[in-house]
Amino acid sequence: MADPSPRPTARNLSSTEVKRLHREWRHRSAGRVSLALDGVQGPFNVGALIRTAAAYRVETLWLTDTATGPDNPKVSKTALGTDRYLDVRREADATAVAEAARAEGFTVVGIELADGAEPLHEADLGQTVCLMFGHEDRGLSRGALGSCDRLAFIPMLGKVGSLNVATAASIALYEIRRRHWSTHPVVG
Repeated sequence: MADPSPRPTARNLSSTEVKRLHREWRHRSAGRVSLALDGVQGPFNVGALIRTAAAYRVETLWLTDTATGPDNPKVSKTALGTDRYLDVRREADATAVAEAARAEGFTVVGIELADGAEPLHEADLGQTVCLMFGHEDRGLSRGALGSCDRLAFIPMLGKVGSLNVATAASIALYEIRRRHWSTHPVVG
């Protein structure tokens, strides 16, 4: 038998309601997050990474010299101008990126399917973390693997063994912010 109780009518939030909702979640996010790209070259991947980074309030986007930057027209088109919300910095290589991130208090966590990597949901990420992602085909360079404070991976269940780098970064950024939200509940 069908449920006789009426369902509430859903509607899209107004722009003012969206701003209020996002402000509430920003207040619950006390941790600091940055992102590092070790040789990520696909402009559409980099553009998507930039847009996601801006949405999750990433402070700094570090790029190695071999990574494509926001000045690329295809990156710019995909990012839709959201790079203005990030401090974009370029370093020679992943080792220099890791040193720069640690100098600013970040723990550097490489996201890679590698020996010694922990499942992301079990990894100790702390409140100040820099996530490092590698090239679309080769992953993190040997220098990056040796420069990270820890390594984590995203467990997968299907027959496909890896994710697109922009998708993996989105999942990892969400996991970090989810943890921040869980430890800073809304008061009121």
